[in-house]
Amino acid sequence: MTDEKRVVQIWVDADACPKVMKEILFRAADRVGIMTTLIANQPLQVPPSPFVKAKTVPAGFDVADNEIVRQVVKGDLVITQDIPLAAEVMEKGADALHPRGDMYSVETIKAKVTMRDFNETLRASGIHTGKTATLGQRERQQFANQLDKWIVQNFKKL
Repeated sequence: MTDEKRVVQIWVDADACPKVMKEILFRAADRVGIMTTLIANQPLQVPPSPFVKAKTVPAGFDVADNEIVRQVVKGDLVITQDIPLAAEVMEKGADALHPRGDMYSVETIKAKVTMRDFNETLRASGIHTGKTATLGQRERQQFANQLDKWIVQNFKKL
């Protein structure tokens, strides 16, 4: 077995990740040389870069999520709006960042899962739970700042 240190990677739950956030990720990947993989159940266009790749998985419930969980390792970063996916990758020691710039934490993830389940129950009962706010400049800046902060704290080149 080799003692070679594995460099952390970024995984993107790409089906629901806004295009503007993907563009921020593409620039960061090239700027610092961090491998960034987008996982989706539909073909994606990514820029020509040795640090960005896209993987298409078959359509189906949680297929993309399951692929991310299968590949992610401790220290990686996952970009996702999916709270159960965030909880699952955090259990494996990875970090999770919402495309709006909120870093999921061990302290708050259980409450987020509970609230998500509660809202899902309300929606299934026909109760309107409100719209998600439009993605604005503030969220883009917050996402970029959190991503940069994570890169500075976690990414080490060999």
